Amino acid sequence: MVGLAIDAIAVGDHAEITRRASRESIADFVESVGDHNPVHADPEYAAGTMFKEPIAPGIWTAGLVSAVIGTELPGPGAIYLSQSLEFLKPVRFGDAITARVDVLETNAEKNRVWLRTVCTNQSGDEVLTGEAVVMPAKVRSVYTRRDAGETLTAVALMPWTWMMRSAAIWTMLGFAALGAVSPLSSTPGDA
Repeated sequence: MVGLAIDAIAVGDHAEITRRASRESIADFVESVGDHNPVHADPEYAAGTMFKEPIAPGIWTAGLVSAVIGTELPGPGAIYLSQSLEFLKPVRFGDAITARVDVLETNAEKNRVWLRTVCTNQSGDEVLTGEAVVMPAKVRSVYTRRDAGETLTAVALMPWTWMMRSAAIWTMLGFAALGAVSPLSSTPGDA
């Protein structure tokens, strides 16, 4: 992934990603944020609502906009400053949602980019619209994504790494302290 600096971004630039609203991805999202509104997971409850079936949380859809901003335009290093959202239609399980951002304006002096944000379903219907203001990275950056297992392994092993580095430092300090006495020195009477 490439994070663009303000001088590489122009009005009219755009980027998009597409994701499917699967039962599993929605369940994972609901669990991770704690939004246990039964309209998102309970078919019996949802049948009694105006939607007649479970729907994805609106913020799941908005999260796709964040994914475009953080991975595509401006990309890694971008900081989200504000976002307006209007939820137009429900996102149903199985929908393929395309999130797109279009550059409306840039301000190099303030290092700001104004974006039109829109999500559409597989039929081309807009399900979400809005505008965002972001601050791109100060300089172009290239980021190689690690897979989740690699990142989790690194985090899980971090305390062990710190412990081993500390042990190595204490060992070197110990040898340095002993360095005043040579292990090859002889005692009187040895020949």
